[in-house]
Amino acid sequence: MKTAEVAMVWRLFRADAAHNRKRIALTVLAIAWGTLSIVMLLSFGEGMKRAFHRTVRGMGEGIGVLWPGATTRAWAGLNSGRQIQFTDEDMELLKARIPELAAISREYSRRVPVSLGAKSVNARVRGVDPSFGPMRNLIPSAGGRFIDEADLTEKRRVVFLGDELAKDLFGTTDPVGRTVQINQSTFLVVGVMQAKVMMGMYSGPDKGQGTIPATTFKSMYTDARPGNMVYAPVSMEAGDQAKSEIYRVLGKKYRFDPEDRRALGIWDTRENQRITENIALGIQVFLGIIGALTLFVGGMGVANIMYAVVKERTREIGVKMALGAKVRQVMAPFVMEALMM
Repeated sequence: MKTAEVAMVWRLFRADAAHNRKRIALTVLAIAWGTLSIVMLLSFGEGMKRAFHRTVRGMGEGIGVLWPGATTRAWAGLNSGRQIQFTDEDMELLKARIPELAAISREYSRRVPVSLGAKSVNARVRGVDPSFGPMRNLIPSAGGRFIDEADLTEKRRVVFLGDELAKDLFGTTDPVGRTVQINQSTFLVVGVMQAKVMMGMYSGPDKGQGTIPATTFKSMYTDARPGNMVYAPVSMEAGDQAKSEIYRVLGKKYRFDPEDRRALGIWDTRENQRITENIALGIQVFLGIIGALTLFVGGMGVANIMYAVVKERTREIGVKMALGAKVRQVMAPFVMEALMM
């Protein structure tokens, strides 16, 4: 299109815009609102998806929690109804026999008084292995650490505090390097958990608990048995195989049917994560569809307005064509008006 033709089209557009200011303003508002709606709804959906993701992984990503149960089937000449009780050797047995396990930790637990001077909190204290922290997403705050192998080997009296328990005892003071009394025994605070949000839990929120080495716990309470074990498969895909192997290995040791799912209780958090993520994705898609429909309605408004514009100028189009105007010269003002809207 020549420069003169472009200038003419621009003059026609400006004249039409000046004549129909209200119509153009409303059209622009409709398109802007539709665009803003879809951006806001998609952003809200993405934010909610990330919040779900962060919350569901507060307890740990892809882990399994294993409890002893009671047999419901007779097996190898033994009656049903036998109670299974874990020992320390079970963790080592599973670690050695099941290559699908990336990490595993036993977990002792007992509610005892945790005190600092005159302050005392009746809190749950658990004895675990160093692998427990990364599996359960127990991230230490700056300047602290979780329990390590040396603590376990030497049965050190060190404790990792939940953020709420630390606040109840120390207030705003940094607890790391200070001591607390756990059931009248002195423990050194080596770390405080970073605050986190948890959707699922099995023994109360982590923020109110203290964590000590499993060997230290066992030395304090010699009659204690692991209440449960926490494990992580080598991959999300290996989770089902790891679960089957746990039933097989412990079934052989404790002489129960590996198909007896009541003999052991396993909470596979992968399923919870899949369900939650699917719900979040569904909400995100739904919000995106609503936003797209809003934008579509705005687009339909533009189409209707352009249809009305063409109808209003039908005679003008006929006159131009009769005088020898080319098709592109007739269409150019309408195309520009549609694009500017």
